[in-house]
Amino acid sequence: MENGKAILAAAGCSMGQVVKATIYLKDMADFGSVNEVYGGYFPADPPARATVEVSRLPKDVAVEMDFICWKGEGR
Repeated sequence: MENGKAILAAAGCSMGQVVKATIYLKDMADFGSVNEVYGGYFPADPPARATVEVSRLPKDVAVEMDFICWKGEGR
């Protein structure tokens, strides 16, 4: 999440501007742990989210995320 936060900042966005997140998990059994950490970054008014289990991720990581950021007004 900190890496995602830094990438967003480099693009001129903040976690508060995220309108959609997709989480890719190598093992859906990790959903509870990931959800707990994720929730800490979006304690109120979380963005829309999809979570999917995938058979393999780049570099054999367990979790990958992508965010869509709204840079306009009204979020």
